[in-house]
Amino acid sequence: KWSKSNNTIVYHNNFWDNLSSGKNYHHDRSKYDYKEMLHNSTFCLVPRGRRLGSFRFLEALQAACVPVMLSNGWELPFSEIIDWNTAAVIGDERLLLQIPTTVRSIHQDKILSLRQQTQFLWEAYFSSVEKIVLTTLEIIQDRVLEHGSRSSLMWNSHPGGLFALPQYSGYLGDFPFYYATLGIKPYPKFTAVIHAVSPLVSQSQPILKLLVAVAKSQYCAQIIVLWNCDKPLPAKHRWPATSVPVIVIEGENKVMSSRFLPYESIVTDAVLSLDEDTVLSTTEVDFAFTVWQSFPERIVGYPARSHFWDSNKERWGYTSKWTNDYSMVLTGAAMFHRYYHFLYTHYLPSSLKNMVDQLANCEDILMNFLVSAVTKLPPIKITQKKQYKETMMGQSSRASRWADPDHFAQRQTCMNKFASWFGAMPLVHSQVRLDPVLFKDQVSILRKKYRDIERL
Repeated sequence: KWSKSNNTIVYHNNFWDNLSSGKNYHHDRSKYDYKEMLHNSTFCLVPRGRRLGSFRFLEALQAACVPVMLSNGWELPFSEIIDWNTAAVIGDERLLLQIPTTVRSIHQDKILSLRQQTQFLWEAYFSSVEKIVLTTLEIIQDRVLEHGSRSSLMWNSHPGGLFALPQYSGYLGDFPFYYATLGIKPYPKFTAVIHAVSPLVSQSQPILKLLVAVAKSQYCAQIIVLWNCDKPLPAKHRWPATSVPVIVIEGENKVMSSRFLPYESIVTDAVLSLDEDTVLSTTEVDFAFTVWQSFPERIVGYPARSHFWDSNKERWGYTSKWTNDYSMVLTGAAMFHRYYHFLYTHYLPSSLKNMVDQLANCEDILMNFLVSAVTKLPPIKITQKKQYKETMMGQSSRASRWADPDHFAQRQTCMNKFASWFGAMPLVHSQVRLDPVLFKDQVSILRKKYRDIERL
């Protein structure tokens, strides 16, 4: 028998025990839809089963139904690191009749918080066998390496302990996820990393113009040129004089994934990732960093792309059509936190990175998959200059890649390979574009802080 009152499911456990043992039971379950009731309920009683625990606990957790625990002495899963008081009501099985009064006294705001936490904990640690095993191994590692173990906040707040790697830092303020909780802001400067794959043969090449424009930004701390070209490094005098340091680093093995290595030279929280033929003005760079400071856990940038489900081929598709809908911001002109360099290098499997390196393609897609998997949020597209598309397509190296059908087909393949490894499609669609205040408004240009963007 089971009943529902005050939006609470009550399990009468001898029903489940009799059912599982094959005994006949006189109650008619046909008029109830168990799954529907579970998902429509706010609280779910979880009494002990034949043993101390019950698999009903995880069922309730998955359904965002707050578990009301009635099993004295049951050590809840991963209780060493999970604060279950934030996601469950721990009752006393000897005081069963007090449960209705207890749950009715819980404020609606608290109920919402409890339900949200059930979803976070389910998704982070219990939604697959792989996550359960990985969580177990990470807990053991934290026991062994106690000096470098994760804090309770890392385990119990988004994005969870599996995405907050203690090898990166023991200080919460070094991660982009905890700024609001700690009441701090990211470092007010950025490091630009320009990915160079073409030899420097002319002083009019786009990379030199880009370097000068970025160096003029009031927020630029330094510029790193990652030299992934087969030709030798250019002499120092070939680079333009700038007011910020320019560091030239030879790429490790000259592969695509080397652009996302956690270089010690990157000393700022923000990284401005740039392709060598990207065309951006100083004003656009300033605006991108200003927006990123409000969304430090996300990718913020200019060129956007999208994904879709191709029902005919039963696979994910990739599109570069210029529409209002997007789910990726390409890293040829994007700002993100340097922690994602570390996560890309140390969290992702070598199989995916090797695929990127062999194709010399898809590293930008993989970074978007990673960040969306961590944040459960889309990237943020910002105002792009009017002739961005035409200017970018005018660059020979990129135009040839964009027009190459093999290049496009490779990106389709990458999408499906990445989705398979992540276990689902992590990319999130968005139609949001952030513009400067008064952008395109019919007011004096003198009132606009980023007025140069409209003049481009």
